[in-house]
Amino acid sequence: MPMSRIIPDAVPSSATLPEKVDVVIIGGGIVGVCTALTLVERGISVALCEKGLIGGEQSGRNWGWVRQMGRDPSELPLAMESLSLWKAMNSRTGEETGFRQTGIAYLCRNARQEAEYEAWLVHARRFGLDSRLLKASELQQHFPGMAGNFTAALHTSTDGRAEPLKAAPAIARAAIRLGAHVLPGCAVRSVEQAAGRVCGVVTERGRIDCSSVVLAGGAWSRLFSGNLGIDFPQLKILASVARATAVQGVPDMPVGGDDFSFRRQLDGSFSIAMRNANVAPIVPDSFRLFTDFMPTLIKGWRELTLRVGNRFIQEWRTPRRWSADEITPFEHVRILDPAPYEQFNRRGFANLIAAFPAFAQSRINQSWAGLIDVTPDAVPVIGPVASLPGFHIASGFSGHGFGIGPGAGKLMADLVTGAEPSIDASLFRFDRFRKTVQPQG
Repeated sequence: MPMSRIIPDAVPSSATLPEKVDVVIIGGGIVGVCTALTLVERGISVALCEKGLIGGEQSGRNWGWVRQMGRDPSELPLAMESLSLWKAMNSRTGEETGFRQTGIAYLCRNARQEAEYEAWLVHARRFGLDSRLLKASELQQHFPGMAGNFTAALHTSTDGRAEPLKAAPAIARAAIRLGAHVLPGCAVRSVEQAAGRVCGVVTERGRIDCSSVVLAGGAWSRLFSGNLGIDFPQLKILASVARATAVQGVPDMPVGGDDFSFRRQLDGSFSIAMRNANVAPIVPDSFRLFTDFMPTLIKGWRELTLRVGNRFIQEWRTPRRWSADEITPFEHVRILDPAPYEQFNRRGFANLIAAFPAFAQSRINQSWAGLIDVTPDAVPVIGPVASLPGFHIASGFSGHGFGIGPGAGKLMADLVTGAEPSIDASLFRFDRFRKTVQPQG
């Protein structure tokens, strides 16, 4: 199966490093750029530092679903606010982000799956979401070309899709036009403190004075915060995706079964994956965080394949402490570009053809993988770290970051500026994990 690098749309770098801004954002994924755009729209000066490319890691490698459906109840208000923001994103940025409000559906094969979705609908109704369970008699109307013995489908008409390789770069360019300093290829090495709070950052290109820092580093966030003595419980999950050539006679909306998924892209091709199948690389942090993640592993063991490979050695050799004048791990590895687990892509494509035979006329012409940052409860951290005033974390999105990124960016901007959030921020607080801060060194 052919494999090629994932390259997001280009974002120009600011010509000079600013001496001082109000907020430095570390990480140029969807959450980082949405935070930057929201802040600069409010007149807050911002520098966004990204060690590699804007949208170069998981924000450019995900399925491209913009989904409220199936979210954890604590995430639902954030997902709903994000959907509202996605609908305005093309006009807000003046660019194409690929967002289309097509709806999304999960197909059911049996009564057990139907019962699971019916149980979730209780939460959807509480928040006024338009999700409903389609009965067997309605399926052909919504899913042309479908075969197989599907009994029902969970459907949310207000959900949609966007283009991962376009969205974060478009939002970053919009922030630049409003005055944000966006610096791809510029890793942050450390956060400086004075009088017990953040006073600046040291980057590989020099120092920036600031009063607040937002760490939106995705899969790198645990490593970066650990150098500050902050124990952020986060692991990585490998998710594999493939691109299949265009076919006709299948739904325009993203659709997932229990063992396949697809999402039409703007050019007519499809992103496909084997749903409910990811690889959990065994790494040194797997043992350090064993107690934190054991309940999640027990609950979701059917969806995870544990695997020991080169990543264990890579992370074992990666320094966990460094000083501001040292070259950091973020400069040695600019972009996480793991090899996909091709077995999942092949099986997912075969399962897709069985469910929608029109895909037999398609072929896979690209495959890739990304590393998803996950927390023990699969809910992100969005908020301040009390032990270091001025330092905030927006990470651990557990595969949901692309869809809820705009709402997360708005919430992070509210918390940084002291504005009243429109949703309950306490659900995403860092200290829910009751992690202690360790001395630096």
